[in-house]
Amino acid sequence: MKQLSSSQVRQMYLDFFKSKGHSIEPSASLVPVNDPTLLWINSGVATLKKYFDGSVVPENPRITNAQKSIRTNDIENVGKTARHHTMFEMMGNFSIGDYFKKEAIHWAWEFLTSPEWIGFDPEKLYVTVYPKDTEAKRIWREEVGLAEDHIVDVEDNFWDIGAGPCGPDSEIFYDRGESFLDIPEDDPENFPGGENERYLEIWNLVFSEFNHQADGSYEPLPHKNIDTGMGLERMVSIIQDAPTNFETDLFMPIIHEVEKLSKHVKYGESPQTDISFKVIADHIRALSFAIGDGAVPSNEGRGYVLRRLLRRAVMHGKKLGIDKSFLYELVPVVGKIMVSYYPEVLQKKDFIEKVVHNEEKRFHETINEGLEILNQVIEKVKADGEETLSGKDIFKLYDTYGFPVELTEEVAEDEGLKVDHEGFEKEMNGQRERARAARSTAASMGVQSAVLTDIKVESKFIGYTQLEAESKLLIILQDEEIIDSISEGTAQVIFSETPFYAEMGGQVADHGTIEDGEGTVVANVVNVMKAPNGQFLHTVELTGLLTEGNSYQLKVDQKMRNRILKNHTATHLLHRALKDILGDHANQAGSLVAPGHLRFDFTHFGQVTAEELVQMEAIVNEKIWEALPVETIETDIDTAKNMGAMALFGEKYGREVRVVNIDGYSIELCGGTHVKNTEDIGIFKIVSESGIGAGVRRIEAVTSKEAYELMNEEEKQLKAIAGIVKSPQLKEVVSKTEQLQQQLRQLQRENEQLAGKLANQQAGDVFKDIKEVNGHTYIAAKVNVKDMNQLRQLADQWKQKELSDVLVLATAQDDKVSLLAAMSPKANDAGLKAGDLIKAIAPKVGGGGGGRPDMAQAGGKNPAGIADALAEAAIWLKNK
Repeated sequence: MKQLSSSQVRQMYLDFFKSKGHSIEPSASLVPVNDPTLLWINSGVATLKKYFDGSVVPENPRITNAQKSIRTNDIENVGKTARHHTMFEMMGNFSIGDYFKKEAIHWAWEFLTSPEWIGFDPEKLYVTVYPKDTEAKRIWREEVGLAEDHIVDVEDNFWDIGAGPCGPDSEIFYDRGESFLDIPEDDPENFPGGENERYLEIWNLVFSEFNHQADGSYEPLPHKNIDTGMGLERMVSIIQDAPTNFETDLFMPIIHEVEKLSKHVKYGESPQTDISFKVIADHIRALSFAIGDGAVPSNEGRGYVLRRLLRRAVMHGKKLGIDKSFLYELVPVVGKIMVSYYPEVLQKKDFIEKVVHNEEKRFHETINEGLEILNQVIEKVKADGEETLSGKDIFKLYDTYGFPVELTEEVAEDEGLKVDHEGFEKEMNGQRERARAARSTAASMGVQSAVLTDIKVESKFIGYTQLEAESKLLIILQDEEIIDSISEGTAQVIFSETPFYAEMGGQVADHGTIEDGEGTVVANVVNVMKAPNGQFLHTVELTGLLTEGNSYQLKVDQKMRNRILKNHTATHLLHRALKDILGDHANQAGSLVAPGHLRFDFTHFGQVTAEELVQMEAIVNEKIWEALPVETIETDIDTAKNMGAMALFGEKYGREVRVVNIDGYSIELCGGTHVKNTEDIGIFKIVSESGIGAGVRRIEAVTSKEAYELMNEEEKQLKAIAGIVKSPQLKEVVSKTEQLQQQLRQLQRENEQLAGKLANQQAGDVFKDIKEVNGHTYIAAKVNVKDMNQLRQLADQWKQKELSDVLVLATAQDDKVSLLAAMSPKANDAGLKAGDLIKAIAPKVGGGGGGRPDMAQAGGKNPAGIADALAEAAIWLKNK
């Protein structure tokens, strides 16, 4: 067998399919763009959905890629099995309505067995087929020449997500030999496709030829497709004769670095510690790539996945004796392994290290916080006379607070408690079921519109230089049918050329009118989209007659376009200003350029301060006032990148691109429309800044007329405030307001002092009324103070003077009740706890609460129940 590195295998695959006429599609970001059905890019085909569903027709229907992917539905199995990973690479070759089964099967076989390529021994290869797919079976047997005993019928070989495109598949297996057999030889699973380690699946060929309808029926697709996947890690493990995927050059450099950090533990010494090495190696790969693509740890969505991966890796580091932050030190190792095809990890190394290191430090703090919560849970379990920490408690610590299960079990056992493993697994399975249900509700792929996909007429956009044009009507489409003419309702139309901009790159579509030869408006253009083959598809509302083949006058709403231009160029200035102030990691993650405002989403893992917003706004306005020329250049992608042009997050660019250059300050790849000079924008004003998700923030802003109107409205508000604070000059409003605030604070202090005196007077009366029950003294009273804070002040006096064993106080303001219970050390020693007492009496005032053994508090909404609550306290003490 050839000796190949993982980089060589990856490149060999891409070179092979390039030789078969495929275009190489670059690996897309792990963070899906414009696809709410996916948390992560989880397969090679996931990034090509726009081609398979027909929304875009590719320049070349033959595509190949090496796609980084993340799947997290089996995180617990990572490290325990030979081939479970969170991040993996899927090599794929795809046909969008071009070749089908014959070519897919022959090329897979050629790549695997030809000495020029991988060169596997054909006798080592087996295939599985769908029993009803007689054509695939015939090709394998008659054309490839595979023996009957190397072809296995498997009922499950049908790829179907429940709705949408589907079809039979054929899987290819490599026989690793009897030494890899992990089950008895006569076990029914001992066959290619069974649950065993001997026969390793390396390739899956999916023949997508049906559309699974909502009623359960299957209809032939208008265009048949090929979707195949070869797992790089699996293939490399065979070529490098590795027992598992981890003993390959994709993982071993990371494992060796972890060995150095662990100081005394070596890989291969123990199956248990080997799991920890594997988990760390796997998780740091996923973390490095995901953070490099703009995701950051958080408490929700994909950010929660990253936080969970990092915490698992940290805990496995502890098992290897690593008690310091260490994961961030592994980022450069990951980058060096993958640099030949994924240079971005090393390019963003500093940023990735910073995020990982910050999260590690934060987790170490969380462990300390979790220990406090766990100790409270253990204390309650013991107080209730129980011996087992419940599965619900273990799961809550794990799921809500991020506290590792292993650490919970270790602490519980040190305290002499058992742990409810079964209950925890039940809770975990419930969570998995909820996750599966959520995933199953989202369809992963639509079906091509055969009508739109088959439209091949040419339609040219001339709207960069013209806002009016006479053009021939080529296509009229209504209800998925091409018609000759239309005079009412709504339709979609394509012209030979158009000045109307189609909605793209965050910029909304132009609106306008269509006139006939007599100057009569026959339709209003309300939207424009790109058709699958790139034509400009106008959605129109008819006011007259449109006939295919006739010429019409197309007129863009110039006022609307001018407002859009200003906002679009402003987003470019804002993007550059963001990087100037926040750092190069602040990348565009989405935008909206509309006539009345702009919205700009960007990646950033911290808060944006008010001062930073002021700085960014000032920079954009300075560039506007400098009257910088805005130059647009059409060139090839490589020249554009050499110019320093920024490629936007998640966008795919063709060979020819447009570069928008704002006097060298901002250079971006962009197909939108822009002003000729920044002074045309007029003025720029930020309206708001907020967080919209894990590591993604949003700025909303306005320019020109809308900015003036906003500032005019704010000036009115300022004048109104000036009138309220009696400031004749606007420049004195701030100082006048500060004076009023100072006066208010002084009055508040005086009020608190008076309230304190009143509370002290009441305390003198209340603290005299000491009762006794079961050998314990207690004070229980209603007092007239304003809030819980003053109740705590009274409790502090009680504690200092050691007036009784137990204190219960209540107060009410309007419909809000505050209750406080406190216990002396003597009472605690006798087993009395303030938290238990407050839980017993709070329901009397229609509320609830809790707290520590020495002090607890509660709130309620029933002031009439205060007397009953105080009486209940006496009963509770008597029963205790």
